[in-house]
Amino acid sequence: MLQAQYVGDRKISISEYTPKNPEANEVQIRVSYVGLCGTDLHVVHGSMDKRVDIPLCFGHEMSGVVETVGSSVTQWKAGDFVTVMPLDWDGTCPACLSGHQHICQNLNFVGIDSPGALQTLWNVAENWLVRLPNSISLLNAALVEPVAVAFHDVKRAEVKPDEKIVIIGGGPIGLLIGLVARNIGAEVLIVELDSNRRELIDSLGFKSVDSTKIDLEEYVNLWTGTKGADTVFEVSGSSVAVLNCIDLVKVRGKLIIVAIHGQPREIKLQRVFWRELSIIGVRVYERTDFESAIDLIASGVIPSEKIISAVLPLSKLTEAIERLEKGLAMKILIDVQQVSAE
Repeated sequence: MLQAQYVGDRKISISEYTPKNPEANEVQIRVSYVGLCGTDLHVVHGSMDKRVDIPLCFGHEMSGVVETVGSSVTQWKAGDFVTVMPLDWDGTCPACLSGHQHICQNLNFVGIDSPGALQTLWNVAENWLVRLPNSISLLNAALVEPVAVAFHDVKRAEVKPDEKIVIIGGGPIGLLIGLVARNIGAEVLIVELDSNRRELIDSLGFKSVDSTKIDLEEYVNLWTGTKGADTVFEVSGSSVAVLNCIDLVKVRGKLIIVAIHGQPREIKLQRVFWRELSIIGVRVYERTDFESAIDLIASGVIPSEKIISAVLPLSKLTEAIERLEKGLAMKILIDVQQVSAE
């Protein structure tokens, strides 16, 4: 059996390991596909070295098949198709006790704070599992986690039909937010600098712009009849975007902070005051968001075949990371069971 681990100093190791039998309340999954995301890049770049235990088997966007179950597990059996909601909360902190377990103050984010999915056989707590229907493939099911992120973000923003939505950053999460919002009936504008990403965005029927080539505030004013956008999603992580996106929001509109900002950002609080704006943070998801994500993929709202740029074997994990670093792909999946390229 093989596992991929971040071993520090921006290095990845793929090595043999002997899997353990699942504990009484665990399920062992034969992992099929693992999607790579920006958080995985942060891990490999060393940005989370103070948080993670090195070596770390990472990866949290996945699909797979139940291999075997622990002695007390009754709801799952070998052969079940599953994905994992990679959140492990303590149930005792103030956030949990107020009903917000997904943002537990002592949250174990699986694949970062504990071992993740880039391994042949993975033992997980049975309550982390989410059942997959036969109507979606294991390949497409590897997108459930990022689609759940997008669904949660749009839900928190309370997006409504006919609203005008601006998304700053047209990477995987920005694009998925656009797809979820459009499915509700919102009009969507995606701001993205990369021409290859804009080509994909345009092919999916969205309006997209490069903010370095236009006056974005003027463009949005023309688009909205000088009202401003109902909601702006900041997904880019750019300090410039944070500073300027406030100018796009209508009176009593909303700014949704999706990107992870590792350091303080300058923001135009006078504009927040003047227009009575709301700033809302969004993070991860709830189980109902996973269930809604599965429905969106199964119904074809999410064009998985266009979002998945490539599927590479586990041996090509470093290459996959490099392609993402260079912006050469929207979403890359790792086929964990395919050890090397044929």
